[in-house]
Amino acid sequence: MTIAQDFRLDAPRHVVGTMTMAAALNRALADSIAEDPEVVVFGEDVGALGGVFRITDGLAERFGEDRCFDTPLAESGIVGTAVGMAMNGMRPVVEMQFDAFALPAFEQVVSHVAKMGNRTRGAVRMPLVIRIPFGGGIGGVEHHCDSSEAYYAHTPGLTVVSPSTPQDAYSMLRAAIASPDPVVFLEPKKLYWSKGEVDTSMTVDLGTARIAREGADVTVLAYAAMVPVALEAAEIAASEGRSVQVVDVRSLSPFDDATVTAAVRSTGRAVVVAEAPGYVSVAGEIQARVFERCFEYLEAPVRRVTGFDTPFAPPKMEHWYLPDADRILDAIDTLHWEDEQTEDGAR
Repeated sequence: MTIAQDFRLDAPRHVVGTMTMAAALNRALADSIAEDPEVVVFGEDVGALGGVFRITDGLAERFGEDRCFDTPLAESGIVGTAVGMAMNGMRPVVEMQFDAFALPAFEQVVSHVAKMGNRTRGAVRMPLVIRIPFGGGIGGVEHHCDSSEAYYAHTPGLTVVSPSTPQDAYSMLRAAIASPDPVVFLEPKKLYWSKGEVDTSMTVDLGTARIAREGADVTVLAYAAMVPVALEAAEIAASEGRSVQVVDVRSLSPFDDATVTAAVRSTGRAVVVAEAPGYVSVAGEIQARVFERCFEYLEAPVRRVTGFDTPFAPPKMEHWYLPDADRILDAIDTLHWEDEQTEDGAR
C-alpha cells in the first residue's frame, strides 16, 4: 500500500484518524500545495518515485510536475534555487534525501538562507523549508544516519524543529511551510512508520515544547526518535515505583525555555537524551540552559545520555551506539543514588 492510498490523498481536507508519520508528512505537503499556489516541492527523486522514503508519494501525479518535481543530484543547487524562489515570493519546500547529503548545501544554508533577512533588514524574507531525514535506527550505512542538528541550531536565522509523533509531523510541517522565515525540518527516519492519531485541524506554534508524559520524580528531556525511547524508559520506571516526566523538546531553535524550566523545577532532577554525539551538542546546550535557570531547584546534577563521540556506527553495531531505555534508566538511577546519600557522602 502506498502512502497516498494509506491516507487517501483525495479525502476531505479535515481528517481525524490513525496514520504513519510518513503519511502525515505527505498529507501536510498535499494540503499546503492545495491551499497555496506559491508552495512547490522539489528535490532528488521526489516526483514520480515519491521520494526515497515515499514522503512525496502521489504529489506529482495529483498536482502536476510544476508543483512537485525532481532535480539534478546537486544539493547546493537545490537550496540555491529555493533561495531564488523564496526571494521572489514563492514558498519552496526542498527535500535533502539523507542527512549527510545536505552538507554540500550547507554553505547556501548558512550564508544565504539564514542571513538574507538580516542582510536586507527584513526587506527580503526566506519562506522556505528544508526537509532533512536524519538520525539512525534504520540500519543505514555511512552518510545515511547522521545527526547534524547542532550545525543548524547553532546558526542564527534558522528555525530548527523535529517532530516525534504523526500529529506533530503534520501540524509542525504545516506551520513551517506557512512561516515567513526559513525552517530546517528534521524528520527522524526511525519514526517514519510509527503510527498515531492525527487531526488535521490541530495547529502548533513553532518554538514550543510539549509535555509528553506527566511525572513527579525526574524530568527526561528528549526530541525526535529519542522521545519514544524516553517514554519506554518512563514506563519501566513506573513499574519500579518512579514517576518520570517526559518533555518533547521538538523545537531546537528557538528553544522553549519556559516549558522546560517549569518541568525541571517541578521535579528537581533532569536527564537530557539525544542520539547525536554529546560533545558540543544540542544536548549539551539544553543541559547548560537547565543548569542556568534551575540551579536552585536541582537535587542532583543534570545528566546526559547521548550517542558516542565517534562517527556513526556500522549498521550491525548501531544498537550499541544509539541511546536505549536501559541507558536512560541508568542515568536516572544515578540521580536517585545521589539523592539518597548522607551528608558525609555515605549511602
